[in-house]
Amino acid sequence: MDAAATDRFEASRHRLASLAYRLLGSAADAEDAVQDAFLRWQGADRQRIEVPEAWLTKVVTNLCLDRLRSAPARRERSAGVWLPEPLLDGDPMLGPADTAEQRESVSLAVLLLMERLSPPERAVYLLREAFSHSHAEIAGILDITESASQQHLHRARRRITTTRRGGEADPAAARGIVEEFLAAASSGRTERLVALLTGDATAISDGAGLTGTLLRYDTPQRIAAVTRAGFTTTAAKRRFAGGTPALHHAVVNGGPAVLFVLGDQVVGMVAFGIAGGKIATVHGIAIPTRLTRLAEAWRRHPR
Repeated sequence: MDAAATDRFEASRHRLASLAYRLLGSAADAEDAVQDAFLRWQGADRQRIEVPEAWLTKVVTNLCLDRLRSAPARRERSAGVWLPEPLLDGDPMLGPADTAEQRESVSLAVLLLMERLSPPERAVYLLREAFSHSHAEIAGILDITESASQQHLHRARRRITTTRRGGEADPAAARGIVEEFLAAASSGRTERLVALLTGDATAISDGAGLTGTLLRYDTPQRIAAVTRAGFTTTAAKRRFAGGTPALHHAVVNGGPAVLFVLGDQVVGMVAFGIAGGKIATVHGIAIPTRLTRLAEAWRRHPR
């Protein structure tokens, strides 16, 4: 393949990876999908491709849909152990991020909500909301009618907007809420923890892979109790972790988060969703394979 064709693909790589990440919720799977698209680009009759960007978007989208429909993906998601892979602020896979819809589409909460959508609904929602494609363009990408695209979008918006937790929070204010929450957790002030949570707050944790399933908590009282226990240092926890991790504030998938860092290794992460000046969602991730890309970015992150 000539250099011009390679350069043409590379010019679209970040956009394609961002689309694949939103569709799959996994940076590693997104990279694989983009690489598969590159191989198809190499083997294609490029003289017959009128709009390369549209052709590549169609290939990546359909590769991702094939992955979502695959037996391994269905088993993992149905087994109740799947969480999106978190990404540190500045990761190119988080782009584009010019509009509120684009930024929201990579939040951990919305990536989880999209699990409730069928693969076509998920694709239409993201192509329209995050990448501003017209229904005519989406119809061509997915080989469906414009009317079907509109129907998929309507159903997807209804499912996403009726369950998500509100608009964007000011970054400084969001960090302040999280800092207050952590201070209350460290001091054991359970009542203050409950007061900082919305009445319908939810928390999800992968339990560091020790439970075989996700841990879910759906009342402020339970979330406060688990948080208080989680931030209490014990000898057993130090032995398990190999020391006492330091806590660092960060921005993950566009929202406030706390990283647990031991040496230069991220051993855990808790991300917070803010709504109406309170914490609405808490996502805890500690399985190492889910933190690989974030941990690598953190080691390069200036501090």
